[in-house]
Amino acid sequence: MTSFLVLVAGVLEMAATESTIRFSGHTLDKATKAKNGGSLLQKIQEFLSISVFTVAPAKSNAGFETFRNANLISVTLENYYSNLIAQHIERKQRLAKLEESLKDEGLSEQQKQEKRQQHAQKETEFLRLKRSRLGVEDFEPLKVIGRGAFGEVRLVQKKDTGHVYAMKILRKADMLEKEQVAHVRAERDVLVEADHQWVVKMYYSFQDPINLYLIMEFLPGGDMMTLLMKKDTLSEECTQFYISETALAIDSIHKLGFIHRDIKPDNLLLDARGHIKLSDFGLCTGLKKSHRTDFYRDLSQAKPSDFMTSCGSGSGGAMDSKRRAESWKRNRRALAYSTVGTPDYIAPEVFLQTGYGPACDCWSLGVIMYEMLIGYPPFCSENPQETYRKVMNWRETLVFPPEVPISEEAKDTIIRFCCEADRRLGAQRGIEELKLAPFFRGVDWEHIRERPAAIPVEVRSIDDTSNFDEFPDVKLEIPSAPMPQDGEVIYKDWVFINYTFKRFEGLTQRGTPTKK
Repeated sequence: MTSFLVLVAGVLEMAATESTIRFSGHTLDKATKAKNGGSLLQKIQEFLSISVFTVAPAKSNAGFETFRNANLISVTLENYYSNLIAQHIERKQRLAKLEESLKDEGLSEQQKQEKRQQHAQKETEFLRLKRSRLGVEDFEPLKVIGRGAFGEVRLVQKKDTGHVYAMKILRKADMLEKEQVAHVRAERDVLVEADHQWVVKMYYSFQDPINLYLIMEFLPGGDMMTLLMKKDTLSEECTQFYISETALAIDSIHKLGFIHRDIKPDNLLLDARGHIKLSDFGLCTGLKKSHRTDFYRDLSQAKPSDFMTSCGSGSGGAMDSKRRAESWKRNRRALAYSTVGTPDYIAPEVFLQTGYGPACDCWSLGVIMYEMLIGYPPFCSENPQETYRKVMNWRETLVFPPEVPISEEAKDTIIRFCCEADRRLGAQRGIEELKLAPFFRGVDWEHIRERPAAIPVEVRSIDDTSNFDEFPDVKLEIPSAPMPQDGEVIYKDWVFINYTFKRFEGLTQRGTPTKK
């Protein structure tokens, strides 16, 4: 315990230059030194040693409090300082980007100075606005556009700017009961870090005593699941386009050190031009302690109710490809809204729980490619146990129906995606391996997002929801609760500490509010 206290104190020494530190309802500032003597660091150490790390007496309930407080400080420190460092890096990157643009614009020195002053004012405004509290009352709900196992997604409009966003609402009670806290933290952290054209952009995250809120860009094109349900199958040209874009999206998060683990058509969103953006990072794994949890279980011991039926009605007989596709489509929508999901896209090494790497996302890419060309996933079965068995015995069960002919290049690519993890296409050198595969011949990898999408998306306005399902049974009002007063800590809310986030672009952009 003593060595850990020394380690914590060493980390906190970084904070000695800051004027104020708030921690678990306590405020420590430089005035402490003037009033009571001693340095800020000493006061922090004293606070930690007394309030957090006091050893509990034997056979006392205080032992639980000590353990809980130790976890609290660990998670708080990790998230606080990672956020602090990230903000510093982002600030430097914005300034560097400005200076780079000034070189290319051929401006006079006076004009450059004016641009720098404008940028400095924006940074100041950003810091000021970051301190303001954001809540559901700042948004006008327009329509419910999604529903999941633990909450809903609404199209909302920010009242002061008029900007339209997608608001993802997650119920805290469900997160705690279903042990989803690590997944929620992972999703928030990935969206903060992955400010990239291939990933859905998050502008804000905040919470109240009941819910967690993610405010993200609204992508009016819908998702790949809906597109596949409309089209049945895609041509090889269209498949090449969407698999190429999805591979680039996956590569972008792998370069950040994250593994998605839940790549499936539901999580491939389409923007207004029909291009792919990756979403739903709830199962994403990274290096942070707050992302770790045991999630997958051995499906060989699973009960039938643990997963939804994916193909078939339980008759037990073999089906031809047309009937399998029809059965898959019938059940697909229910799978998307279920708390249990489907094992169809999960790599075998993830089921085994013996260790896995980024290559598990490449497996999922192969399954999606098969579904695009054939009309249903390759291991689609009448029950989840059978799907699990097929995935684990992929050498015998990965077959291509003769009544749905596809090219040898397409077959070879799918087989190279759905094979042993270390031999998988993309497992060793990432996207560079895909660029050499014959199926992807002719892809302009550097400019693919600039070309027209393989299937154009019809979007009439920025708030067009025609590519989304209707949810008439879900109330439009945003469920919320009053915010607690400063210093008031709701029991178990410590697991959601440092959840709040505000992006620079979201706070400095301005628009004209519109009336609906």
